[in-house]
Amino acid sequence: MIPEIQRFGRDFATRSIAPRKKAYDERVLRKGRDEWRVWDPKKSKLGAAMQKGLTDVPLRRGMKILYLGISTGTTASHLSDIVGFEGMIYGIEFSARMVRDLMQVSSQRKNIVPILADARMPENWAQRVEKVDLVYCDVAQRDQSEILMRNAKVFLKKGGHMMIAIKARSIDVAAKPRDIFVQEKQKLSKMFNITSDVNLNPFEKDHAFFVGRMI
Repeated sequence: MIPEIQRFGRDFATRSIAPRKKAYDERVLRKGRDEWRVWDPKKSKLGAAMQKGLTDVPLRRGMKILYLGISTGTTASHLSDIVGFEGMIYGIEFSARMVRDLMQVSSQRKNIVPILADARMPENWAQRVEKVDLVYCDVAQRDQSEILMRNAKVFLKKGGHMMIAIKARSIDVAAKPRDIFVQEKQKLSKMFNITSDVNLNPFEKDHAFFVGRMI
């Protein structure tokens, strides 16, 4: 486990870079001089994946992340703790309302840059984002894997990583989720070596979480 994440009983927590300031309604634990923010698996798909046994977590201090579908910043706040002030998270969000809430989080965490934009069209905002070490994708769209790959072609460094939360019902409400997960894994394998995949039940019904490295 990386130093910025610790286990407290069954819970994972990240060491806060913004003490005494909550990003959502997370529990806060204190250990010595540090504050540790408990990672709620019911509100974060990466948190859920870790609770389901994911150990392949390619995160480190100082890394640059492109976050597609950052929403109000729940998961991103924990990534912010991990990458620290030496790192940066570029958060793409289509909903103006979500971005307004995200800006409250980013005002406390200067390593989160909110960008109101459509993740499907990186050419419209490419000038605002540098090359990154990881692309994190959490968009509820039918073409979510294609969106990830489109952005990875533009922004991901050679040998960089990806994480994606696959939402089966956003892709096909009639098909079996396990069949969709196989289908999406095959798509992603054209660009990435898939190193981990985790079913997120019961935290997130009909969701899977994939981790991979660019081929």
